[in-house]
Amino acid sequence: MNITRENKDALNAVVTVLIEKEDYTAKVDKILVDYRKTANIPGFRKGQVPMGMVKKQYGKAVLADEVNKLIQEGLNKYLAEEKLDVLGQPLPKTQDEINWDSDSFSFEFELGLAPEFEVDLKGKKDIIHYNIVADDKLIDGQVENIQKQYGKLVALKEVAKDSEITGVYKNEAEEIENTVTLTLDKFKGKATEKKFVGAKVGDVITLKTKGLYEDDHELMQALKVEDDKAHGLDIEVAFEVTEINKREPADLDQELFDKLFGKDGVKSVLELKEKIKEDAEKQFVQQSDQKFLNDVTEDLVANTKFDLPAEFLTKWMQSAGENPMDEATAKEEYQKSEKSLRYQLIEAKLMQANDIKVDFEDVKESAKTMIKVQMAQFGQMNPSDKELDDIAARVLSNQEEVKRLSEQVVSQKLLGLYKEKANVKTKELSYDKFVKEVYGDK
Repeated sequence: MNITRENKDALNAVVTVLIEKEDYTAKVDKILVDYRKTANIPGFRKGQVPMGMVKKQYGKAVLADEVNKLIQEGLNKYLAEEKLDVLGQPLPKTQDEINWDSDSFSFEFELGLAPEFEVDLKGKKDIIHYNIVADDKLIDGQVENIQKQYGKLVALKEVAKDSEITGVYKNEAEEIENTVTLTLDKFKGKATEKKFVGAKVGDVITLKTKGLYEDDHELMQALKVEDDKAHGLDIEVAFEVTEINKREPADLDQELFDKLFGKDGVKSVLELKEKIKEDAEKQFVQQSDQKFLNDVTEDLVANTKFDLPAEFLTKWMQSAGENPMDEATAKEEYQKSEKSLRYQLIEAKLMQANDIKVDFEDVKESAKTMIKVQMAQFGQMNPSDKELDDIAARVLSNQEEVKRLSEQVVSQKLLGLYKEKANVKTKELSYDKFVKEVYGDK
């Protein structure tokens, strides 16, 4: 076998694989001998079929199969030995019908080559890493929510502004009938609140669905209708009041603290607030880090310039999936995925340059951390090492889960690299201000 390469340009090459008779003859002959031993052809005893007949019946199929195997093995070995960084997979060039009676065969393959480029983490502009703090407003709001959640329900005769109202939404024509518990602050307009205040159990209130809630998702949940049906829904629904309650807030005493955090875990309102602040800011770190990671990714993709073999990749995408694409669809898919491909190349370059690797122990530790968090949510605060190892083993038997955890480990290692080497500007602000600054008024 002889393999040669012609570089068309820095990003495209054509590899020619020449297979000679001596490359395949021994393998083909051995397979045909084995076929002869088991061939079942009328008129001949098993194992006594003439070799000429076996070759005539099976020879070309066996030859084609062996040649294909040689091509794949040869190409893979060649790419590895030449250390070629290819994108996608080699694409066979269209050729005339193969003459399987020939002694030698030549096949051409197009290659898309990864570009050469450098990554500079010290970009022109600073990238903000937010330090999100839990301010007094958020902490006091959480305390109030805890008091409501663990408070006592007191039945009322009529609806007041702060009531919890249970009732049934109905519309026979649209087959809507759903029981909900709500508070008046969930509605969009003050006019709806006025319809409810003073209502008693058994009263029926007629409401228009258009503009009833802030968005269609809330309406979908309230009426239990499909998303596409809730979108733009403009009908009247009846709401029959079945129960009216007021929630008296729970006392901030040791009984409540023990219920929330275990015996003597918290002993005062001050300690409760400190605990809320600590827990909230741990969660904020995840949001802040994800925002930072997204911003660095966008910056690197925008400012790391290199060309890609777009024509080759578009052609490759036409045949790479389970369902072949036409050229127009492949071009559209390539445009959608180009940014992701660019970041994958940048990420690989950074990992190589900074010797970032992910081994099984990294993935296992990530799995155990995830498991500990999940167990803590169900009150299991101190699982043994054996418990963690056993559960981790089950998790890591799932290849999809291994892939997901590996990607998380890579992200965490790159996050550490970006914090260390990028132009980072720390900005401290409250959660409300973070949401407003990052997401606007949404």
